[in-house]
Amino acid sequence: MARPPKLLAVLLGLSLSAVTPGLQVQAAEQVVFVSGAFRRSIPVADLEHLAQTGQARGLLADVLRFSKQEPASVAKLLNQQLTLPIVLTSRLLSTRIGEALLQRLAGIFSPLRTPHKGVQAIRGALITGLASGNGSLTATGFLQAYPSQELAVNIPALLGVMSKASSISDLVRFFSESPLDGLRGDGAAQSGGEPPKASSPPAQSTAPSPAP
Repeated sequence: MARPPKLLAVLLGLSLSAVTPGLQVQAAEQVVFVSGAFRRSIPVADLEHLAQTGQARGLLADVLRFSKQEPASVAKLLNQQLTLPIVLTSRLLSTRIGEALLQRLAGIFSPLRTPHKGVQAIRGALITGLASGNGSLTATGFLQAYPSQELAVNIPALLGVMSKASSISDLVRFFSESPLDGLRGDGAAQSGGEPPKASSPPAQSTAPSPAP
C-alpha cells in the first residue's frame, strides 16, 4: 500500500482542490501550522520562490528535507493548474453540497485570527483566484487570493484526513464525495438540486371516539 502523503504535500494538494466576495481581498502571507499551543509558519513568499525556481529556502527547505520530499516535485505540484468554469463553480458552492464541502475544508484551513470565517475565506479565494487566472487556479494562485494574511492549518484535523487516504487523488475523492453521503437520497444531489424536504406525517384524527 502506498505511503500516506506528507503534511506539506497534503496541504498543497487540498489547496488545489478547494472566500465570499464580502471579505476584503488581500493575500495570504504566512501558512501557519497549528496544533494546540504549537505554531510554526512558512512564508508564502518561500512557496512562490519554490514554484518559480524549484529551490527551497528557509524553514520550507528544512520541512522538505525532514519529510524526504524533492523540492522539484513540490514545485511541480505548486504549478499544477486546476481549470473550472467560474460561473458554474460559484453556483455549486452556493448549494448544500458546496456548503458541505466548504465546511469540511474550513475545519482544516481557516484565517488564523477569524476561524469562524473559514467557509467564506475558501469560497472567496477559489472564486477570486479562478477569476484572476481566467478560469485556471494553482496552489500559489489560491494563496494569493486568500483574504487573510495568515492561513491556519489545523494539524490534527489534517492528520485525521491523511489517515483515510494514501494519495492526493484519494484525498480529492474524500473531500468531493463524503459530503454527499447525507444528501444523496433520491439522486437529487447528483443533479446539483436541493434534496426534497421530508413530507409531514399525516395528521392524526382528533375526532372523539363514539360513546359505548
